Amino acid sequence: MRQFLLFFSIIFVGLLFISRLFYLQIYSYDEHSLYDDNAIRTVYDYPKRGFVYDRNGSLLVANEPSYDVMVIPREVETLDTLEFCDLLKIDKNQFIKTYNKARNYSPRLPSVFVPQLSKEDYAVLQEKMRKYTGFYIQKRSLRHYETTIGANVLGDIGEVNNRDINKDAYYKMGDLIGRQGIEASYEKTLRGAKGIKFIQKDRFNRNIGPYKNGKFDTIPEQGKDITITIDAQLQAYGELLMQNKRGGIIAIEPSTGEILTMVAAPTYDPNLLVGRDRSKNFTKLYNDDKANPLFNRSLQGVYEPGSPFKLMNALIGLQEGVISPNETVTCYKGYKYGNRFMKCHCNYGTRNNMITGIQRSCNAYFATTYRKILDKDGNASHGINNWSKHAKSFGLGQFLNNDLFVGQKGRIPDRDYYKHIYPKTFYSTYTISNAIGQGEVATTPIQLANMIAAIANRGHYYTPHIIKDIKGETLPDQFTKPKQTTIDKENFEPVIEGMLQVYKKGTASFLQVKDIDICGKTGTVENFAVIDSLRTQLTDHSIFVAFAPKDNPKIAIAVFVENGYWGSRFAGKMASLLIEKHIKGHITRKDLEEWILKHSLEDEYAKPYSGKPFNINDKAILQIVDDQEYNRLKSLLKEINKPQN
Repeated sequence: MRQFLLFFSIIFVGLLFISRLFYLQIYSYDEHSLYDDNAIRTVYDYPKRGFVYDRNGSLLVANEPSYDVMVIPREVETLDTLEFCDLLKIDKNQFIKTYNKARNYSPRLPSVFVPQLSKEDYAVLQEKMRKYTGFYIQKRSLRHYETTIGANVLGDIGEVNNRDINKDAYYKMGDLIGRQGIEASYEKTLRGAKGIKFIQKDRFNRNIGPYKNGKFDTIPEQGKDITITIDAQLQAYGELLMQNKRGGIIAIEPSTGEILTMVAAPTYDPNLLVGRDRSKNFTKLYNDDKANPLFNRSLQGVYEPGSPFKLMNALIGLQEGVISPNETVTCYKGYKYGNRFMKCHCNYGTRNNMITGIQRSCNAYFATTYRKILDKDGNASHGINNWSKHAKSFGLGQFLNNDLFVGQKGRIPDRDYYKHIYPKTFYSTYTISNAIGQGEVATTPIQLANMIAAIANRGHYYTPHIIKDIKGETLPDQFTKPKQTTIDKENFEPVIEGMLQVYKKGTASFLQVKDIDICGKTGTVENFAVIDSLRTQLTDHSIFVAFAPKDNPKIAIAVFVENGYWGSRFAGKMASLLIEKHIKGHITRKDLEEWILKHSLEDEYAKPYSGKPFNINDKAILQIVDDQEYNRLKSLLKEINKPQN
């Protein structure tokens, strides 16, 4: 029995060894085992990142050479640390900290020791690198932004972290990745593919040539060039108008959904986030919690839309058949319900139909319309769900499924949203503020611009997007197929006529541009903050939406200026100027342009919260920029208007 036991034990151990050898040689063997071979050194050849052009072919983003000092910790031999630190312009503590970080990441894989040397430092160091075994210089590309505009559009690239590496095996420690904007949205398109060289080493750790004559080496594939939808001149002009203000501007081409300009103010020079000072500059921008320049207000700013949302209620009222274009509502300088009063600028006893209601921005007209929508079948719970469905068909209250790196859903409430406040009974008067775009309704500037594009198109829109062309590729269907709203085409005409009359006779009559029929809507959004546990009214926001021309529209725009007092004061002027700039290519309304350049809101943003409600008749607060600042802005304007090559 013991003999058989010994025999079977020997057979079992033999089979175990054979199985293990079979697994190692057949199943686990692949080309990647070269990375684990102590006699093979892996060298990456980094590709050039793809260029970025604007819609007119102007180069926005290119590359410039950069040199990184790399280290493979297990290959490092004794060296003169002080001399090496002096060459690298670092101190000994930084040397030890960086070396330990690289060793903890991987003793056998290369890590960036000192990133992004200048050409001058590279030239000095290259001659002496032979003295420092385990260190070598690797060439790669850094971004060079050919312009100072569009920081929130273009984004930047930064070093990968452990989360990036774990998420995508393409990246190694020290690699660069798109962090914001286009650089992040189209990272895989722009980055290309790294080339790899396998170098064989002898027993003294010296390179002796390519492994198997380079059989397993690959060459780098350059990243693809892309063209974005942004008009660089229009973007520059929008950023100029927003100097000394805060807010967001989005302009869309209605016929395509292409984003013509995307301004977030305040902004910064994208080249600040390039090179060895990137981390320091990023930290400075990030810690500026007052101006918050890294926050893309045009995509992430969630605000009550104010009076522009009246257009939506008009469309829903027409679609539901609860009001006709000629039906009138009498306004007594506002709308009273219970002990509350929503005042407006109509004269006492004014009778408004849909067109004049939009033209005069009558609160009574739209409060009546909203209540009729919700009370259509006697069930306000059903009514608000129906109202919410129509509004969401315009892309409101949800992500737009675009190609932009950041965004917010906003909010279009329904009955479920209100159930925690009104669990049993629900009446249309409970949410009457939704009638004028306040209350629980919240939108982003890009959502409002998209809503206006859908109105301009009489019922459909294209998903707003920032990519126009990728070399050798076609755009996905999500950007080229129209999305239909729930509103019938014929219901748009009276609303559009009302928007036209806003410019002809209404709240934007002094903003007209010769030879362009602009359809718009002003908005003044109440601004509250909780200060010392009290809900305090602050200076109102200025908002304006428009499209032009009325027929065959070329541009739809939403402008939001924080603490801008009222719609036509700042936002309306900017919208008219940007529309004229896009359609005509030059500005005739120099009076509007001069006013915007001369007036600043910086004092407004610097004010401590006083807790005093803003009085619309108070004209004392109006900061004029000094001569030096005005001359600087005029100089920028002259630069923008230079003919493009």
